[in-house]
Amino acid sequence: MKKTKIDPRMSSPYGKENKLQQPRSNSPTAKGKNKGPGGSKMNVFESYMALAQVSSGLKQGELIQGQLRINPKKYHEAFIPSPDDAQDILLDGVVARNRALNGDIVVVRILPREQWKVVRSDTEVEGASESDTQKEKRVKTTQKETPGGIVEDQRCNLDELDRKLQNTTFMDTDEHLEDHSTPRPIEEILQKTARVVYIVEKKHSRAVTGFLKFLPEKPFALFSPVDHRVPRINVPLDGCPQDFSSRPGDHTNTLFICRITNWAADRNFAEGQLVKTLGQAGEIEPETEGILMEYEVDISEFSDEVLNCLPKNLPWSIPEEEIRNRKDLRKECIFTIDPASARDLDDALSCKILPDGNFEVGVHIADVSYFVGEDNALDTIASQRATSVYMLQRVIPMLPRLLCEELCSLNPQTDRLTFSVIWKMTPKGKILSQWFGRSVISSCIKLSYEHAQHMIDAPEKLFTPEELPPADPEHPLDIIHQAVLNLHSIAENLRAERFSGGALRLDQQLKLSFTLDKDTMMPQGCCIYQYRDSNKLVEEYMVLANIATAQHIHKSFPQLALLRRHPPPKAKMVDELQELCDQLGINIDLSSAGALHKSLNTTLGDDEYASARKEVLTHMCSRPMQLASYFCTGVLGQEQLFHHYALNVPLYTHFTSPIRRYADLVVHRLLASSLNCGPSFRLSTEDVQKRASHCNDKKAVSKRVQELSSELFFRVFVKNCGPLDSEAMVMGVLDQSFDVLVLRYGVQKRVYCKSVAGLHSFRHRKVGKKSELTLVWTAEDPEKAPFEQVISVFTLVEVQLNADTPMKYSAALKRPEENESHTEMCWRPNT
Repeated sequence: MKKTKIDPRMSSPYGKENKLQQPRSNSPTAKGKNKGPGGSKMNVFESYMALAQVSSGLKQGELIQGQLRINPKKYHEAFIPSPDDAQDILLDGVVARNRALNGDIVVVRILPREQWKVVRSDTEVEGASESDTQKEKRVKTTQKETPGGIVEDQRCNLDELDRKLQNTTFMDTDEHLEDHSTPRPIEEILQKTARVVYIVEKKHSRAVTGFLKFLPEKPFALFSPVDHRVPRINVPLDGCPQDFSSRPGDHTNTLFICRITNWAADRNFAEGQLVKTLGQAGEIEPETEGILMEYEVDISEFSDEVLNCLPKNLPWSIPEEEIRNRKDLRKECIFTIDPASARDLDDALSCKILPDGNFEVGVHIADVSYFVGEDNALDTIASQRATSVYMLQRVIPMLPRLLCEELCSLNPQTDRLTFSVIWKMTPKGKILSQWFGRSVISSCIKLSYEHAQHMIDAPEKLFTPEELPPADPEHPLDIIHQAVLNLHSIAENLRAERFSGGALRLDQQLKLSFTLDKDTMMPQGCCIYQYRDSNKLVEEYMVLANIATAQHIHKSFPQLALLRRHPPPKAKMVDELQELCDQLGINIDLSSAGALHKSLNTTLGDDEYASARKEVLTHMCSRPMQLASYFCTGVLGQEQLFHHYALNVPLYTHFTSPIRRYADLVVHRLLASSLNCGPSFRLSTEDVQKRASHCNDKKAVSKRVQELSSELFFRVFVKNCGPLDSEAMVMGVLDQSFDVLVLRYGVQKRVYCKSVAGLHSFRHRKVGKKSELTLVWTAEDPEKAPFEQVISVFTLVEVQLNADTPMKYSAALKRPEENESHTEMCWRPNT
């Protein structure tokens, strides 16, 4: 950050200057009535094509199918992937989406070339990226920037025109939300545009949280979703709370769940029914319930039919015949390493030195498939849920708690059924042999990541029983300690070999860790979760086991294996990122996953802000990345498409978490069948692919719900403990705003220039891919001239987080010290 004194009478060398104005209302106005000739109703939306026409159009290449992604920061923009992997196809405006919602599988028709749109080739086009759209989903924004640039709450901004909009046409415009007084960027792109002609699958639940507004003299109320990607909804008054019409003010801050029941082609707004009154906005439990309902997370109790699939005689013990059919490892030193609060322990590790100086290393995974038979009620509900959902204050399990926390959980000093992968390997981690099979273990101790980290940090220490959890007396603590140290040493070698071989670790978001009040469960403290050597230790062996299992099941079932692939990043976006990094002076190599990993760990300096720069650059690099997904080998066909880009391995799967992921359970069944220690695998290629696709959907939902839970708790933390001050690093620059990484808390927020207090004006400059804002601050001393602050990627600024409403918080840019006007606050790499 650099600040220099300027003469306010001087003209800007960068182009037209943005003078800050008083906030003004910029509500949309009526564009026309929904009336045709003779007063007949005109359709706002096109009628959908017939299925036969759609099928024919897809076969002939006249139509394109894809998943709709709506930009939450510019809800009038939506995208579907281009079939040729070029730039995504734009659906510009609500009408172009034709009543489809975010996540729906749609069929579109490309519009004539003269209707394509000129867009800027800079960070504002980020909504077109699949990975970035996923990134933006992390923040359920409740703001919009009006054409005048004033940041306002959209729901409040539109209230005054609700009645007028009921009878007006939703008109598309080419108007951007950024100020048109800003000079056009040097580089522009002609982007294909399209309109939805058919909805193949309504992936969106059609349920949404939001607020009710009373409309005098109308037989319905207006429901305004918090998520502005969902339309407003007309709700019959007889479905509203009993006193809503007489006392609407009592419900101003009440959150409701509403479900869309219909959206006619001649209606601007959808129709719907209230599902439930959640409670007051800004409170954890009502909002949590709203999140779960909106994303259709099944929180119901397991039925008697499901529970009847479980053992009846409790406490349950393993039948002797079953033990005789397995490898008996109960005398071995085997232990779990998990978060301290974990109750579903599905993986354990072992490591013993052999007489020849090599090691026998084992990964032991809970044998869930023993308890979950194929095609019974328990299997059906597990396949429907597909994953456990983890929120900050609760877990919604995939399987009944009797299985998750008792029968399948690898609890200490208790006999448990497992699937094991055991390797003989050298101290350097070279695998000499491997064995797969069903086994039985008895974990000798339940270690947390903190316990394991203490052991790694103090290799010579003799731990006392008081310092660690209860342990099996057959395995002294020093033996367990040595096993952890040996596992750590081998894991470091495995990890070094893996990354030197071309693997990439690209964490896209810092994880928040909260301290909760035991009585109220409200957040009392917050910090960034530290990923340490003990985490890396466990991760390394899980990756190794997953790779080994993928190779085995693919060899045994080349047409039926359920694997996990990660496509390479989009080439065009990689080229654009490379150009931007070159302009920023960042020596980064994007030619491969391994080259990128090396760059991220060698080019960002060695001072106290190096990790922050790495996070910012990681965010930039995540935009071209595509999502990993499950698939059936027989459907995809070409083996080169099986490759996992980030891990840089030809075959990968998920085997290590069958308690919480249904995909792993399918893999266990494949593995058991291949080893002749379980039933024959009966699913067809199409069946496996259906399960893989469903697991992909549910995994995405689980991830999003977990993110929303974290955001909710942080928002409440800001409200209860704020305002919060922190340094922040600029992640991206637009023409009227910029995004920052708040260093103390690891959250990402957008700062809007026109909402910055004390700012005289600002101007934007863009050269090639590099974007820069110059903020002109009014001096506190009226006798002094204004001074400048230059904002570009990696600039350090000070921000304050404030709770604006119960539903949102914002980052306010703090005034820089005027006496630091010549201090260089922006990192410049060595070039």
